[in-house]
This record gives sequence, structure tokens and C-alpha cells, in this order.
Amino acid sequence: METGTITFQDLGLSDAMLKALEKKGYGYPTTIQAEAIPHFMQWKDVIAKAPTGTGKTFAFGIPMIEHIDAASDAVQGLILAPTRELAIQIGDELRGLLTYYEGIRVAVLYGGAGIGAQIKQLERKPQIVVATPGRLMDHYNRKTVRLDKIQTVVLDEADRMLDMGFFKDVTRIIEKVKNRRNLGLFSATISQEVMTVSWMYQRDEVEITVEPKQEDRPDIDQFSLTVSPLEKEETALRLIRSQGYERVMIFCNTKHMCQRLSDDFRRAGMDCDCIHGDVRQNQREKTMQRYRDGKLPILIATDVASRGIDVDNVDCVINYDVPEENEYYVHRIGRTGRAKRRGVAWSIIGNFPEKAKLDEIAKYSNYQIKPMVLDADGVLSEVVVKAPMPPKRRFR
Repeated sequence: METGTITFQDLGLSDAMLKALEKKGYGYPTTIQAEAIPHFMQWKDVIAKAPTGTGKTFAFGIPMIEHIDAASDAVQGLILAPTRELAIQIGDELRGLLTYYEGIRVAVLYGGAGIGAQIKQLERKPQIVVATPGRLMDHYNRKTVRLDKIQTVVLDEADRMLDMGFFKDVTRIIEKVKNRRNLGLFSATISQEVMTVSWMYQRDEVEITVEPKQEDRPDIDQFSLTVSPLEKEETALRLIRSQGYERVMIFCNTKHMCQRLSDDFRRAGMDCDCIHGDVRQNQREKTMQRYRDGKLPILIATDVASRGIDVDNVDCVINYDVPEENEYYVHRIGRTGRAKRRGVAWSIIGNFPEKAKLDEIAKYSNYQIKPMVLDADGVLSEVVVKAPMPPKRRFR
């Protein structure tokens, strides 16, 4: 059976799960879901390489929920995530899937927030825990969470998590889950560290690769604007106003730039806010909630915040700074063009190194990024690339 013709019913899911998926408007599984769910249902170890925006959370979340014994108060499913934003996001998606289930609870644990409220969540006996590795170890050491009854462990964004220095914590956690039945590794890239974890802890693992070139690759028109460094801010404002974008996400490379741009945009009369590492966690959550609810039209963020932001109808992503990593570009623009909608991504180039970096990204990602010009009236036109002049013959 081809992936495109498989329905969620074909995957043998419960009525409660099918009702929740129908309510959320999901008719057909994405490639990663159609391939991963059956193996998870059979308790197999899975290592999956899939680009962002392809529905990875449901690929492991659906079978994890289906395996939960609601009559038991023990933690049975554990999902590890690299950032608090992603952990919160996964928790929200799982709770959406649990609409028609009774007695299954989810706790989300992450650093940068008070531990007291999280201990209260754990006292309610959740069967599924979503956590960042450092905070989970805190709770384990305080004996506020037990890992001995966990059956499924999933590492989401495994490459990023291991790259961020969590290797020791992650391996320590996996080793403490004595009665594990299966381990899932989900990653945009299969790095050396991800391979090591797979080799150490997976048995007869099923390998799944979803190429970005398949139909799951977000449908995104990509453009660039080249301006002088001092014109960047005014260009970004003119672009948003002239194109009538209603929900925009802007990425900067530094916390300082993020904050400055947010302050300047507000002074220019734009309703916007920013999230970066120096913004307090409760404030970040409030800002994200406003953005998700459609009450905040412009969100400015650093790359730390870019993963785990899962909003289905972002009109446009603007790279105010060209990202320093190729992977970051893919993750940034993946915030738009989700859920089968068309998206737009703009990169504003202010100097030659940024242009060289964007050219490298386009080559690496096999993307076509079209250079454009935005005039003072907000009219866009394509850059006409002139054919090189034939060399003049020199006569002596």
C-alpha cells in the first residue's frame, strides 16, 4: 500500500485516538507517521531521520498513548527533548490527542521554571512524562519521579540534544530505565552521537528515512533582499506592511539583536514581542501562547527558541540575520508552509559574508532562493541577472 492511500484507521488505532485525530482535522498520516507507528505498536526500536514539520510528534506520541495502561499510576512513557519550548509543545500535542481518553495524564518537566509546580504535576501520577534531560535528572535525584516502570523512551531532536552537551545525562537516564521495551530516536540529522546512542541501546532497530524531497517537504517560496546594513530594519518593516503578512516570525542570531529589533518595531507601531535566552520562562510562555492564539502578529526569536515552535499558519518567516548553521536555516523556514499550506521565507542580506553564507545554504539544502528588490513604495520585483559582457578584444 502506498503511503498516500493509508488512513489512520488502517494503522489499527483505537476509536478514542481516531476521534481525536478527526477532531483535529487529520485524515491521512504523513510518511513518517505511516512508517513509524506500526513498528512502535509492535514495540520495536526505531531510528528515524526526518526533516522538521513532517509530523514526528504524532509518529511516536500516538503509539505511546495507545500502549498506556490507564489503570496504572506508574510512568510508562518518557519523551526527552532538548529545549523547554519543544517539551511544552510536545506536551500540548499529546494532550490534544488525549481528548477522548480517560485517566491518562501528561507531565512536562523543564529547567528555568519553579520545581514546586512540577512536583505537583508528578503527584497527580502521570503515565507520560515529557522532559529536558537536566530537569528530569533533578527530579530523579529528589526521588520525585520513578523510571523503573517506563516501557517506551523517545529522544526527540536527538541530534540537537546530544550536541547541546546532554550526552551523559541522556545515557544515564536510558540506563536507569531498567524495564524498557523500546527506544525511539528522532532526528533531523544522524550525527555521530546519535549513532553511538543507537549502537549502545537499540536492538534490531528499524531505520526510517524521510527525504525532504518527498511530499512532506514544506511548500515554501524563498526570496532574498540585499540592502545596506543600516537599511535592514526599515526594509523588514516595509516588507511586512506592503505584503500584508498577518503572522510573521523573524529570526536573529543574537539575543541582543532580537531585543533591539523588538523594541524598535514597537516604537514603529508594530505589535510584536520577542523570545530569547534572557527572557524569563513564564514570560516566554505567555508570549508563545499569544502568538499561538493569533493575538500577536510578529514574533522575533533566536535559534534557541526556533525549535519547538509549532504554529500551523505562519504566513512568513524572515531571516533578519542569515543563520550561521545550514541546519538552522532549514529549521527556521520550516515554521511556515506547514500542514500542507504554502509558506514564504525572506532572508535580508546586509553584507558580502551573509550573501556567501546564504549561497552556501541554498546549495547545501538544494533550495532555490530568488533575489528580489523592494522599492520605496513596497513594490517587489525580481532581480534581473545581466548576462556577462563578452570580453573585448585588445588590439596592440
